[in-house]
Amino acid sequence: MSTTEAAPCGQAARAARETWQHGGVTAATPSPLFPEAPGSADAVLEGLDPEQREVATALHGPVCVLAGAGTGKTRAITHRIAYGVRAGILQPASVLAVTFTNRAAGEMRGRLRQLGATGVQARTFHSAALRQLQYFWPKAVGGGMPRLVERKAQLVAEAAARCRIRLDRGELRDVTSEIEWCKVTQTVAEDYPAAVVKAGREAPRDPAEISRIYTHYEQLKQERGVIDFEDVLLLTVAILQDRYDIAEQVRSQYQHFVVDEYQDVSPLQQRLLDLWLGERDTLCVVGDASQTIYSFTGATPDHLLNFRTRHPSATVVKLIRDYRSTPQVVHLANGLLAAAKGRAAEHRLELVSQREGGPEPVYAEYGDEPTEAEHTARRIRDLMNAGTPASEIAILFRTNGQSELYEQALADAGIAYQLRGAERFFERQEVREAGAALRGAARFGGNDALLDDAVGLPSQVRAVLSTKGWTSQAPAGSGAVRDRWESLAALVRLAEDFAAAKPGATLADLVAELDERAAAQHAPTVQGVTLASLHAAKGLEWDAVFLVGLTEGMLPIAYATTDEQVEEERRLLYVGVTRARRHLSLSWALSRSPGGRASRRPSSFLDGLRPGSVGAGLRRAGGAAGGSSVERGTRGPARKPRAPVPCRVCGRTLTDAGELKLMRCEDCPSDMDEGLYERLREWRADRAQEIGQPAYCVFTDKTLIAIAENVPDDAQDLARIPGVGRRKLDRFGADVLAICAGETPVTAVVEEGGSD
Repeated sequence: MSTTEAAPCGQAARAARETWQHGGVTAATPSPLFPEAPGSADAVLEGLDPEQREVATALHGPVCVLAGAGTGKTRAITHRIAYGVRAGILQPASVLAVTFTNRAAGEMRGRLRQLGATGVQARTFHSAALRQLQYFWPKAVGGGMPRLVERKAQLVAEAAARCRIRLDRGELRDVTSEIEWCKVTQTVAEDYPAAVVKAGREAPRDPAEISRIYTHYEQLKQERGVIDFEDVLLLTVAILQDRYDIAEQVRSQYQHFVVDEYQDVSPLQQRLLDLWLGERDTLCVVGDASQTIYSFTGATPDHLLNFRTRHPSATVVKLIRDYRSTPQVVHLANGLLAAAKGRAAEHRLELVSQREGGPEPVYAEYGDEPTEAEHTARRIRDLMNAGTPASEIAILFRTNGQSELYEQALADAGIAYQLRGAERFFERQEVREAGAALRGAARFGGNDALLDDAVGLPSQVRAVLSTKGWTSQAPAGSGAVRDRWESLAALVRLAEDFAAAKPGATLADLVAELDERAAAQHAPTVQGVTLASLHAAKGLEWDAVFLVGLTEGMLPIAYATTDEQVEEERRLLYVGVTRARRHLSLSWALSRSPGGRASRRPSSFLDGLRPGSVGAGLRRAGGAAGGSSVERGTRGPARKPRAPVPCRVCGRTLTDAGELKLMRCEDCPSDMDEGLYERLREWRADRAQEIGQPAYCVFTDKTLIAIAENVPDDAQDLARIPGVGRRKLDRFGADVLAICAGETPVTAVVEEGGSD
């Protein structure tokens, strides 16, 4: 086991604790107000509702908590642990709480710290297993543990090459996911073809090919002496199965277990949990079968649904009081599940909102996707003008490929945004640099002229971060410069909250707080509208949520063909709906691009829920979401259905959006003017820098290629090129036409004239 650990936020490495069960993890502060811990065990129970209190005081034997969205499940289980610790019933070091993401584990550690339950371990399954594997490897196997490969795609590509199979980027991702599924379901390579059939799983390639790639992938790892993420669990399970003495050592340390999001447990994780428990039943699980949305990774709600069968004496508590969403949002969520089928649906929870009423959900139909994105951005601007912070607004979609249109629409509207699932806050370069600068100022502040005129902690932080790019006014646009500023501004706001909660706090105190947050990945809030897939949004919430692209074929996704797959898609929409606290919008577009044939229809999941529709949701929910409003007249002028567009080279009918922009097949020969294309790219880079937005917000690469291939003579010709809408024609058309004519762009002429 390593005796040093990586230091967050630029700090020098420090010695790690020598016990495998701790590993130097420090709890995070859960809120910017930094409240004091309750004074007693009974005080921990204050403010809990009757069901939450029942959870908190159920400290013996197996406990199963069925918790609906927004019902305070994390609050209930952290208060349970804290109450047990503060009452002397649970020893902190004997408790292991496990969940599925670093963010969730960090939040749990933060809440336990706030409640005065220090010393309790809250980790992901992988983190807990890795700590044990590192500690016990020398004893169980001998020598040093193999290096962990965090990204396996390159090895998978090499394994495919050994099989003489070429994978494009999408296929590489899909085959990698299949290998991960095999490992968490404990399926060996030779059994993969049969396992796919048994599971009703649609393989992305010939199962025999994937089986061969999987075999060579394992051989490559062995040759290079490395292990992957899933091996951490597999090897830990193997050691605990084979070495009774090691298993007993783990069990003597951890005697009480809490598992959050239990509906997402895979067979491999359940096997590890069983080995941790041994013959004991000191287990508390929390979950909601209606939020099972990760079955493609091997997760299954069966362990949650079968809990009472395995543990007949279990205490079962249902949490149905929804503190997150308004009655209008909850009514829609309940109506959505009312039409659900299958075993998970039989265990659905009927939520009861505890909030005051709010606006009805809005249903909006648009003629095409760009119009949907533009109107969404406009409505977000209206919400922001009415006082809703950008950080409390989210746009959620089924696939990441839907993101670009909304990034562009928000950028065009001058609205900052952040992509969920991007680089972690404390791993961003500007945050690491800021941490190093703050640490240096804390160490040598008395001799730093930069701080001479700075009075108070917030002023000192502003002075230090001003050397890293922070300014009192946000930069225009939403490109990399704005992203950097938003990160630094989040640190400034954190300093202001910290100083308000702890008068007299120093820079050194703030640096220590940042280190604790970095260790727990407990990031401060970054201002900006969140763009995220529905899967990435699980566990999060916002004041306003826009669910976009809700058409048949997208939600449910086209490849969801079995009843089980369709029901998981329904649950995915349910998760999206229950992310909203107050404002909820559901929208769809009838065609992909302007002028396209209006052949799409709204998601069947909305049948009986959206006004004017009839379906199972209406019949079973006892009525549609009464009063819900539909935005009409948002499609713009009626357009004639556009005739099929043929490739101008080979004549094949085009359907792909990128090919429609080019007016030809991707593989057909291009007659592009290379010189013109390069001049357009240079101009685009200059304009993007000038307006502080990403280059694609000016024109995408495909639009530039189409311009360089068509070489338009006038505004009418330019407007015919897909990707050149009215707004961009007005804003950039004169420049583009000048470049196409071999002349200097209009903006360059104006700038030169203004400098004389």
